[in-house]
Amino acid sequence: MNLTKFSWTRQPEHFRITDGTVEIVTKPHTDLWQRTYYHFRNDNAPVFQMETEEQYFSFVVKTEFADSHHRFDQCGIVMYLDSENWLKGSIEYENDEYQHLGSVVTNEGWSDWATTVIPADVKSMWYRFSRREDDYCIECSEDGEHFRQMRICHMHKGKGKIRFGIYACSPEESSFRAVFSHMELTECRWMAHDGQQPD
Repeated sequence: MNLTKFSWTRQPEHFRITDGTVEIVTKPHTDLWQRTYYHFRNDNAPVFQMETEEQYFSFVVKTEFADSHHRFDQCGIVMYLDSENWLKGSIEYENDEYQHLGSVVTNEGWSDWATTVIPADVKSMWYRFSRREDDYCIECSEDGEHFRQMRICHMHKGKGKIRFGIYACSPEESSFRAVFSHMELTECRWMAHDGQQPD
């Protein structure tokens, strides 16, 4: 994948881009979240994205995070439109027993968080981000071959030109190295619905 098409929103202090691989070293107290439940607004995580008007596509990336070790350390896929409209999918470290595989969708300044618990020793994950007009799907995979659905959502500002890519952050007093590789842009792997017809 041509990473020269990508650009930073909040470039990290320490990163490396080589032969299709991106490494980010997170800074403490970086995050993406808006309002809901916690009542704070954090909008300072580094984001590396490309822009497109293509209405149907899928983006695949492998994430590795061997040294994530502190609560909420995270890295994954993102579609960051502006501070109040974005989505992300990632694993957030919790403790030495478990962590949260999940996704956050933020529409018009309000975030949600949908998660499932996975073992703490999982240190890599593939993600597939797919677009069908202004609807989106996030999937995950342990092997890069067999993907399972995490989230289907609608983005209120998700029509027309969008930006999508990768992010990493450490919301608390922590830092770790996140590695992104095997990035690929393909035709949309999220097939059109073949069940109940629209109203």
